[in-house]
Amino acid sequence: MTIKAVLFDLDDTLLWDERSVKEAFRATCGEAAKHYDLDPDKLEEAVRREARALYESFETFPFTKMIGINPFEGLWAHFTQGEQPEFRKLQALAPGYRKASWTRGLEALGIQDEELGAKLAEMFPAERRNRPIVYEETFEVLDQLKGKYKLLLLTNGSPDLQKEKLAGVPELAPYFDHIVISGEFGEGKPAASIFRHAMSLLGITAEEGVMIGDKLTTDILGSGSVGMRNMWINRHGIERNDDIVPAFEIKNLHEIQKVIDSLE
Repeated sequence: MTIKAVLFDLDDTLLWDERSVKEAFRATCGEAAKHYDLDPDKLEEAVRREARALYESFETFPFTKMIGINPFEGLWAHFTQGEQPEFRKLQALAPGYRKASWTRGLEALGIQDEELGAKLAEMFPAERRNRPIVYEETFEVLDQLKGKYKLLLLTNGSPDLQKEKLAGVPELAPYFDHIVISGEFGEGKPAASIFRHAMSLLGITAEEGVMIGDKLTTDILGSGSVGMRNMWINRHGIERNDDIVPAFEIKNLHEIQKVIDSLE
């Protein structure tokens, strides 16, 4: 059946979020190394560990897991949007969460300095916001697809944060006929409901769409569950087991058109 629409994930599919976060950590941990004799990589490791543990201890964790908001997004999100009451709880928790994550990270290295922890907690969001990094092929491939297919962006996350990511790369959003954010919809990938919602917006059946994403557990599992074919973008050559099997595996966005042609 003819493909009429292409659905894209955002983070680490079109935007290189992993690199943006890594560089923000490097800059922030480098600042800490100006104050103490410490290994910036060890501090990053400690902060990531402490942030995850703290994040998972909150009563909001089941909600953030369902919507698809990770602990490191919590280190720079404001959570000012979203209708669910959990977003207001996250909004209230966020400042203390940021400070505690960095302060505990320092403590894990034997450094007791709450003032520096607070400084780093404010520095990290600024550093992350300064790094809206896009994969080099993103716009070239979107240019190829635009006009030939309907395009929909289907992203998990907090509404304010995902919109902020898009605002950081203003050329990106205009490519899409629709943008669906899990925090606005009320449920995240891999829930079948959000994929059915996307299909209804596009006016397509599952067989007429194809999902592109980097996460097997959300993009591939969810699209497969509604009968939509998909492409798992595996830029880092990750070994997978057969628990979740993508219809196609690609190494970069340039391969998308070739796969679509094979389907048609």
